Amino acid sequence: MITVVIVEDVKEIREGLQLLIDGSEGFSCKQAFSTAEEAIEKLPVIYPDVVLMDINLPGINGIEAVRKLKSRCKKTQFIMSTVYEDDESIFESLKAGASGYLLKKTAPVKILDSISEVYNGGSPMSSQIARKVIASFQQKNSIDDSELLTLREKEILKSLAKGLRYKEIAAELNIGLETVRTHTRNIYEKLQVQSRTEAINKIMGQ
Repeated sequence: MITVVIVEDVKEIREGLQLLIDGSEGFSCKQAFSTAEEAIEKLPVIYPDVVLMDINLPGINGIEAVRKLKSRCKKTQFIMSTVYEDDESIFESLKAGASGYLLKKTAPVKILDSISEVYNGGSPMSSQIARKVIASFQQKNSIDDSELLTLREKEILKSLAKGLRYKEIAAELNIGLETVRTHTRNIYEKLQVQSRTEAINKIMGQ
């Protein structure tokens, strides 16, 4: 059972997400909050597996909420749920510690798939967002730390940025699953990071 908390100030969206999650096998909505302040206070006690976090909240916004909560809920995965597609919102969310980024127009089945994906170590993103991430990566992957990476490692990092799982990367690049794991470990070691989000952020922050 994947436990989920929703942070969303629009009542209709909040209640719709609750119904979707509680009505789907394998998922449980533990709580839903309308403000970041309430989430910051109560999330460390609830400690859910996944949080769906709106960005445009009254008071403290969702990005700042994730930044405050990530160190207190280290195993909780955060997915931003928003109408914003601008680069700044996307990359600030990732830097704050979010592991996924979905647009609010995302289909219900894709929302559930994304919750499962982030729970299992993935980085789900709406296709429009993934394209922006890849575009930014392509613009910046020829400088500084990225020069430490081999061509194959850059290909794998690009696939990681798209949110692909290891087995999907292996199929996409026609290499073995263990080869993907080895390359990923080498990427983390060269960039001195410990997760795909940190690796993507490090390259994009250059």
